[in-house]
Amino acid sequence: MKKTLTRFGVLLLLAVFAVGCSEGNASTEEEKTEVDDVIDVVWYPNESGEDLKSSRDEIGKVIADATGKEVEHHLTTDYAIAIETLVNNNADIAFMGAQGYIEANENNDAVQPIVVPTGPSGTLDDAVYHSWLAVNVDDQENYKQDGEYSLDTIADKKFSFVSNSSTSGFKVPSAGILSHFTEQEEYKDLTEEDLMEGGPLFSQVLFGNSHQGSAVNLLDGNADVAAFCDTCVENYVEVAEGEENEVGSIYKVKDDAEQPFNKVAGKEFTLMSVTPVLNAPFAANMDTLGEEDFKKLQEALTSDEVASNEGIFVPEDAEQSALFFKTDKERFAPAEDDWFDPIRELQ
Repeated sequence: MKKTLTRFGVLLLLAVFAVGCSEGNASTEEEKTEVDDVIDVVWYPNESGEDLKSSRDEIGKVIADATGKEVEHHLTTDYAIAIETLVNNNADIAFMGAQGYIEANENNDAVQPIVVPTGPSGTLDDAVYHSWLAVNVDDQENYKQDGEYSLDTIADKKFSFVSNSSTSGFKVPSAGILSHFTEQEEYKDLTEEDLMEGGPLFSQVLFGNSHQGSAVNLLDGNADVAAFCDTCVENYVEVAEGEENEVGSIYKVKDDAEQPFNKVAGKEFTLMSVTPVLNAPFAANMDTLGEEDFKKLQEALTSDEVASNEGIFVPEDAEQSALFFKTDKERFAPAEDDWFDPIRELQ
């Protein structure tokens, strides 16, 4: 059973983390300078895989029906490309993590949230997913002190992040790591920038460019420890021992996992840290989308019809891959810019 936390719980656990085209490339040809008859949607690398095409298409259909406009999907292999595409008026909409949204909003205040997927309650009170630090199951004892997982053990290890624009794959874990290590004299001057390269804390730092990529960095032996999130890998892995999102639980890559996990099928990892993170929004560039279409989309996406659309909120027991799964009352809900302040405060 999936565990949920309130938004207050997110703030609390973030504070104490240390103790525990068409579908193609997103670089569009010319900058969009005004509202037009095409809605351009840009997707992060995590959501650009072929296995999630049906989810993207179903959301695109809702957007097209609501606005009466053509929808073009732009897939990316890099977080920065997706963010810059929205910021620079080359896209109307993006599905992006909280950190990516904050970066986009800071660079262009026309970027605003449309909706956020809720938690099982159907509200934003428990609208969270989870940032993991994971290690290979055969190495798990190397990351314990006195029988408990300890961040002290990750020093001098090869570490994989997702992207420095990733909320759960960089911003949240780096905040926890810094909070822990800067209390020690040896690392008192450690900075976020230091975590992006080998030394002074890690022997080597890799970036997977997606949550899937970071997980594979761990499982194929290129990294000793990796940061990635639960929702981006849930289509490829299953719990082998323990409960979902619990420290010490073991996950196994499914035998029939899609790329890039097909090359590490059957391999196992264990969670040494689990931290809740605010859910990712669909965000709009108001200059290129326009207020009228923004309101139409927000109304359509938050409708009961979309909440009950099994092509968008796929039943939890379904075999197919999907962006969003329905465990209880999940739906889309409007969110204001200040809802993301807990992630801003990590800076």
